Amino acid sequence: MDYLQERVTTFHDLTDPTPDAPVGDSAVVVPIAGESIEAVTPAYIFDPLERVGPAEVVVPLRTPAGVAGAFREWVADYDLSVTTLWCDAPALSDLLASRGLGGDTGKGRDVWLGLGVAADRADHVAVHDADALTYSAAHVPRLLAPLAMGHEFVKGYYARVEDRRLYGRLVRLFVAPVLRALSDRHDAAVLDYLSAFRYPLAGEFAMTADLARRVRAQRAWGLEIGLLGEAFDLAGETGSAQVDLGVHRHDHKPVSGRGGLSSMAEQVGSALFRVVESGGVEPDYGTLPDACRAAGERLVEQYAADAAFNGLDYDPEREREQVDAYASGVRPPGPDTRLPAWAETDLDPLAVVEATDASDAPTADN
Repeated sequence: MDYLQERVTTFHDLTDPTPDAPVGDSAVVVPIAGESIEAVTPAYIFDPLERVGPAEVVVPLRTPAGVAGAFREWVADYDLSVTTLWCDAPALSDLLASRGLGGDTGKGRDVWLGLGVAADRADHVAVHDADALTYSAAHVPRLLAPLAMGHEFVKGYYARVEDRRLYGRLVRLFVAPVLRALSDRHDAAVLDYLSAFRYPLAGEFAMTADLARRVRAQRAWGLEIGLLGEAFDLAGETGSAQVDLGVHRHDHKPVSGRGGLSSMAEQVGSALFRVVESGGVEPDYGTLPDACRAAGERLVEQYAADAAFNGLDYDPEREREQVDAYASGVRPPGPDTRLPAWAETDLDPLAVVEATDASDAPTADN
């Protein structure tokens, strides 16, 4: 627990607060992906969300057709206004292609769809992942409350401690070393801004509906860091905030393999370097990997000390191996495939809702 402020206003959990917030004027976007009905029906999310009672819940759902139909039946039992966007719907692909928005799919595209629909139905939008086993009914009010205080963008942060180990590896061992190495070499407002956020890859954030219509979005795993870049440009330090959401326990990904942290690091890195280049930073990609390794080495020493202080298990060599693996992926951003701001398209949110309707999809066998 602390009460120190950053360059962006930081709202701390000092009293386990559930603050007054514009919940009734807000929509909550909950992206969900899974292959089975069991994987896409997180009661530990929807039970407390029902108690929160937002004006609308928008669920961008990536799942087979039969599972999508079963999800709609399952969620109908909740006393919530829920709009399900079946992101694998063929009609959606056709609709986006007709507007020049076809291309790669992924979490970022799903959330972008949800932002457009949510911003069309409420004054404020909160987004959070569906895999936090420690989800609390206080999370949405905490994310939304700063919006009623004049902020336009709010990011959640939390500790990732589970099974007596530190997690949040992609933040600790990739993003943090990159930002530290770049900050040692460059004096830039964008680096100060990004470094102020305590968990820059958190999937929990909120924004005004106006901002939601003006942000561009990465299509996949670079979504969160890319949105920080958008917030830097559109809201700035004074319009941005971060809020303490306590301790989170999430699903854990392997380091290697398809969908592992190493492949995620490539997409996150591409989004991160696009943000810093847009902010006027010109990284030396030839020498930056070694600088990231050096910064990562110092961080590993710090994490090891903190883990020992708290009686946690910690494997420095394994952490160093991950630092090295991630640093080898430091490279210039590739082609810009971001989705445009909703305000810059002629896409109708209602057309998206109609194209993603899963009401006619067959119900999967449980």
